[in-house]
Amino acid sequence: MILLGSTGSIGVNTLEVAKRFNIQIEVLVAGKNITLLNKQILEHSPKVVVVANKEDVLKVNHNNVFYGEDAILSVMEDSKSELVVNALVGFLGLRPTLKAISLGKKVALANKESLVACGAFIDVSRIQPIDSEHFGLWYLLQDRAVEKMIITASGGAFRDWDIKELKNATLADTQKHPNWSMGQKITIDSATMVNKMFELLEARWLFGEGKYDAIIETKSLIHALVDFKDGSTTAHFANANMQLPIAFAINNKMQENILPHVDLLKIGSLEFREITKERYPIWQIKDELLKNPALGVVINSANEASIESFMGGKIGFMNISKNILDIYEKFQVPPKCIDEVFEIDREIRDFLS
Repeated sequence: MILLGSTGSIGVNTLEVAKRFNIQIEVLVAGKNITLLNKQILEHSPKVVVVANKEDVLKVNHNNVFYGEDAILSVMEDSKSELVVNALVGFLGLRPTLKAISLGKKVALANKESLVACGAFIDVSRIQPIDSEHFGLWYLLQDRAVEKMIITASGGAFRDWDIKELKNATLADTQKHPNWSMGQKITIDSATMVNKMFELLEARWLFGEGKYDAIIETKSLIHALVDFKDGSTTAHFANANMQLPIAFAINNKMQENILPHVDLLKIGSLEFREITKERYPIWQIKDELLKNPALGVVINSANEASIESFMGGKIGFMNISKNILDIYEKFQVPPKCIDEVFEIDREIRDFLS
């Protein structure tokens, strides 16, 4: 396989699954964590390695190292692997997704921004989602009439904060996720609920038109629910571990035990909460955006630019959502082709710079 984003949590879990099933790693693509990358090279012996920056090439313990986005695309074109696991973070992951699909490869997709920004122009038949929420929906769906598909959210770092205090939230505060440790950007996205908005858009592209919603489940043990038209609801329970959806991306008829089962007696109880517009302002455009999912590129670009400003101390936490809502009102024309996706992205970033 080709693994894009090998040093992140999904990349690390992917390598564990690959080792378990004796899958050769042809290409490793990583960012700036060269220490971990060198350990991965030693253990998995990839044929090719790509890093983000030119200055890191000489630090990599491998004799076939390239750098930059163009190198990722070129290496993919030259590879024999039929599976690409895309665990890159941000809009950076879009071109590799498009390239992999154009080459006829299967994409195990954890890069949310690919479908959020460009879902209208992506052949989803080539994609196997490895977000736990979309995996959960895929796992639950059967040949029965569906009323609504629901994914769950943790609520993020501020789910228990006094709403009045959110305007004072710092970057360090956003990283105190109640359930687990993730990368910096995705943890901020969890705190604003942008992450869940993205996942709803992904679900819309993956599973088609229909009703979609999200709720908070504080223990992160239920990842998805399906309301069927007959009045029944089925939930997907699993311990939070990305190795399960990754294993199914490799073999969708997986029969082996991947995770220990959830022990409901130890859990004792579950708590569900509504996602409110007061705590998560982005939620006020949820229904409208799901009716116009091609505008996902607008909220993605505004989000990435605003997070960069927040991390640089230029704006406050609540301004992330405010910027997104303002930009969404200004940019209401959806892209008509892939080139326009990139044009809109550039225009919004320039506007917010």
